[in-house]
Amino acid sequence: MSDRYELVLTCPKSLEGLLAEEAAGLGLAEVRAQVAAVQGLGDLETAYRLCLWSRLANRVLLVLGRFPVGNPEELYQGVQAVDWQEHLLPTGSLAVEFSGHGSGIDNTHFGALKVKDAIVDQLRRDSGQRPSVDKLSPDLRVHLRLDRGEAVLSLDLSGHSLHQRGYRLQQGAAPLKENLAAAILIRAGWPRIAAAGGALADPMCGVGTFLVEAGMMAADIAPNLRREQWGFSRWLGHVPALWTRLHGEAEARAAAGLSREPLWIRGYEADPRLIQPARNNLERAGLDAWVRIYQGELATFAPHPDKGQQGLVVCNPPYGERLGDPASLLYLYQHLGERLRSQCEGWEAAVFTGAPELGKRMGIRSHKQYALWNGALPCKLLLFKVVPEQFVTGRNEPAPSQARMIGGQLVERPPAVRTEPARLSEGGQMFANRLQKNLKQLGKWARREGIECYRLYDADMPEYALAVDLYRDWVHVQEYAPPRSIDPEKAQARLLDALAAIPQALDIDPSRVVIKRRERQAGKKQYERQDQQGRFMEVSEGGVKLLVNLTDYLDTGLFLDHRPLRLRIQKEAAGKRFLNLYCYTATATVHAAKGGARSTTSVDLSKTYLDWARRNLALNGFSEKHRLAQGDVMEWLEADRGEYELIFIDPPTFSNSKRMEGVFDVQRDHVRLLDLAMARLAKGGVLYFSNNFRKFQLDPALEQRYAVGEISAQSVDADFARNPKIHRAWRLQALQG
Repeated sequence: MSDRYELVLTCPKSLEGLLAEEAAGLGLAEVRAQVAAVQGLGDLETAYRLCLWSRLANRVLLVLGRFPVGNPEELYQGVQAVDWQEHLLPTGSLAVEFSGHGSGIDNTHFGALKVKDAIVDQLRRDSGQRPSVDKLSPDLRVHLRLDRGEAVLSLDLSGHSLHQRGYRLQQGAAPLKENLAAAILIRAGWPRIAAAGGALADPMCGVGTFLVEAGMMAADIAPNLRREQWGFSRWLGHVPALWTRLHGEAEARAAAGLSREPLWIRGYEADPRLIQPARNNLERAGLDAWVRIYQGELATFAPHPDKGQQGLVVCNPPYGERLGDPASLLYLYQHLGERLRSQCEGWEAAVFTGAPELGKRMGIRSHKQYALWNGALPCKLLLFKVVPEQFVTGRNEPAPSQARMIGGQLVERPPAVRTEPARLSEGGQMFANRLQKNLKQLGKWARREGIECYRLYDADMPEYALAVDLYRDWVHVQEYAPPRSIDPEKAQARLLDALAAIPQALDIDPSRVVIKRRERQAGKKQYERQDQQGRFMEVSEGGVKLLVNLTDYLDTGLFLDHRPLRLRIQKEAAGKRFLNLYCYTATATVHAAKGGARSTTSVDLSKTYLDWARRNLALNGFSEKHRLAQGDVMEWLEADRGEYELIFIDPPTFSNSKRMEGVFDVQRDHVRLLDLAMARLAKGGVLYFSNNFRKFQLDPALEQRYAVGEISAQSVDADFARNPKIHRAWRLQALQG
């Protein structure tokens, strides 16, 4: 074996350039970057040093040979050309990892099997004994990569991936791999800042990965110093004395680094469940005396280093997967920008994000951006200099300082900082102006009518295809799915413009804005839970109290456009038996009960909504004489023999729930539905029928059997006057004869 080897270091995609610089600094010669890897030349000491000190590599591979492969037999012969007695005892164990395809080898399992057979057959031929296969902890891990007819055969010196430093046993919801976190810190200039004695803060630290990696860099701790098992530990070419010397040198450097005065490194995390796991990670990394973690919300983030030094703010905000996340994420980024502008002037900042368009909403211009990958997710690293010249919003102006008495002395408190709200785009300002105009007009009407919940905006401007509803001091936003002809990026930008405008235009806390995507909901999808917050809010309407939930379902539990019909039912219900079909959360039933209905019956297929209905009734003190029935409405009507003086039907446009037989289509099935319901209508009774299918046409044959009058115009309130087609409604009675 020669004293100089070809070495290949693998890494996450997009880190090749950084890894090449790092590897050259650690002694690798003739370094060349490849896709997700770098290669070069080095002796065994260089290979060991790379294993111990590389913060960016996944694996260190020592190349045993390269050879052409035209078929499986040539692969077998090429592997056998290596003298495996120099690497593995016949009684030892091995594992083979195979990547690539071609040359008649299209299955990685088959390729690995050919490599294993070649090694085992050679050792058994020469010694009469054969090694075993151990995929978890082998004496030797062999790697073969097949690419365009060339095989690269290597020994894996690292064992398991080098990003697994060993300190992070507990992880948050979306942890960064340690080598990606290290790369972000290097790109952000942390080694330079740390060398100058600067500080570091992470306002959303999770389990502390940035903090540990930053601490190890600052204290000169080799990232894999604490690892005990290596891929070379039982390799026959291993030189223990050389490794012991290098490891001892690294231990001495770490001890010297930790003996210095610690840098100011702090993390803040809102979720109390992550605080202790983060502190445990710091302790395992040996940095518990260097780094501090506190529980704290982003809204209170304000790093104040002990000696007043400046430094780096680094964070990886959540990417967002829950319903309503576009709004919460936008405001989180706006909040982050506000805290940087007001509390971190003069600092540098690095924001690693899977939603780079939100970085533009922070109110600070990034001076540099890097494209990185977090696994398979394309991301951006946004770098900022937190100086007024880079602020998109106005400069911050300190408020007058305040003083108070502490221990008999007058002590100045740091002045509060007034921060201008984020400047809206031209389109965002237009949207804000429209909201304010509508609020001025509809607000007077709502206050006069005693209405707490109403529609403020409904795609008034086609570019901003949203419905904006007010629920007291909350805003519920529904985004209509844009047509395919609209560029998705442009639609997303407009949505973010609108979301930025809403809190400013309505003077409402951003945390009280919830957004959902509105698309056609087929079948049981309309009943599916979207989130698990379980947060119900009590609102009032026409003297009744109703529960709404803005976060957990596509709809809120209250159809605002049916307000006039509910109030009409309340006025007409006195002394009558009321039937509510497809009752949803039974808001119309509560109105009927409030109006003095003799009894009510409410039917729906969903147990979830019937439970909600029961709570609505109980909230108003109604329990007896108010029946809730679960079942398919058509089947229920066929079996029911009751009579009702007042009936309300508001069916879905379409339903194919597993709990019902067949499929309900309101256009196709409304005649049968109304015939069944009219058979239950008492003499002189009234049936109200409504639906929101835009193309709906009432079958003319119904007018031959019943007295039918369309009341759509009378069933739309002022807040839906801009969209009179929100629903159509009819009043039906038996013909007089």
